[in-house]
Amino acid sequence: MPERVSNPPNPWVDGHVEWLGEPPEVELKVYEEESASILSTNESPDLPFSYSVNPFRGCFHGCAYCYARRTHEYLDFGAGTDFDRRIVVKVNAPELLRDRIVRPDWEREPIIFSGVTDCYQPLEASYEVTRECLEVCASIGNPVGIVTKGALVRRDIDVLQEIADRAPVRIYVSIPFADDEAGRKLEPHATTITQRFRTIEALADAGLAVGVAVAPIIPGLSDSDVPDILRRAADRGADHAFYTLLRLPGTVEPVFRERLREAYPDRADKVFSQLRQMRDGEVNNTEFGDRMEGKGARWQTTRSLFELHCRRHDLNATDRAQVGEMGAAGSLQGDLFDGPQTN
Repeated sequence: MPERVSNPPNPWVDGHVEWLGEPPEVELKVYEEESASILSTNESPDLPFSYSVNPFRGCFHGCAYCYARRTHEYLDFGAGTDFDRRIVVKVNAPELLRDRIVRPDWEREPIIFSGVTDCYQPLEASYEVTRECLEVCASIGNPVGIVTKGALVRRDIDVLQEIADRAPVRIYVSIPFADDEAGRKLEPHATTITQRFRTIEALADAGLAVGVAVAPIIPGLSDSDVPDILRRAADRGADHAFYTLLRLPGTVEPVFRERLREAYPDRADKVFSQLRQMRDGEVNNTEFGDRMEGKGARWQTTRSLFELHCRRHDLNATDRAQVGEMGAAGSLQGDLFDGPQTN
């Protein structure tokens, strides 16, 4: 069934449309942009990197929980279906990246793809801006990290191998659910879960360092999937794993709440109840350093479950050897190349 327009009011825009009847079907609109810059600088302690590249704005995958939805509001778009169907392509991204990292003051810092979009969403198949950016990194041997749901990353194995010959490379495949049906309900246009596990296997078979991102963990819905996800990822060659707890900043919350109630009407209240238990009674935590994590006994149980199954399947083993058994629970805190570590 086609998606219908559903956007919460944009807090930065005065006007807002309320449909008196059935809202119209959503059509994909692609905007080509000549960006002024492409290398984003991160100053948040929640994220284990300093530089990232986002070749797109918005994401066709349509994941209900995506924390990046609010970034579309700065374009005077909405955080709902606008984020899913009004996609901006930064067509000059490779040129901008090359101009920046060939300068004498660039110290070959790791660059993460992407951060607030998926660099391997379907439009990448025709635009190839991510591939060309990777080719730029390959030309100077710049370290690269990737987090994606897209099986299209397999197309670029040759470029990733070229980078890996000269610099660290790690790809994390994001798998928050254990089966295709569950994934489709809240990630309606992302690559199937089955294909994502196959992508891990293809990357590992190609000799590339690959991990699994159990992100986000949705309490009361997907937390029970953690053991199965970690086992299957390890069986296919993953050697690292990290997690994040569900984040619902600002207008992301009503988008997620609406889609969750539609997909899981009998479990929505449980999800929000357990999320509040992990966030001191709140749905979201905006404090830098704590946004990806939870608190309390229920969250500690989730953490312990994750670490137990990482140990069982030798995920993050190198990190445990370096920092001790209790120092590598697999949160996003830490280094995307040496493996995530907790503070």
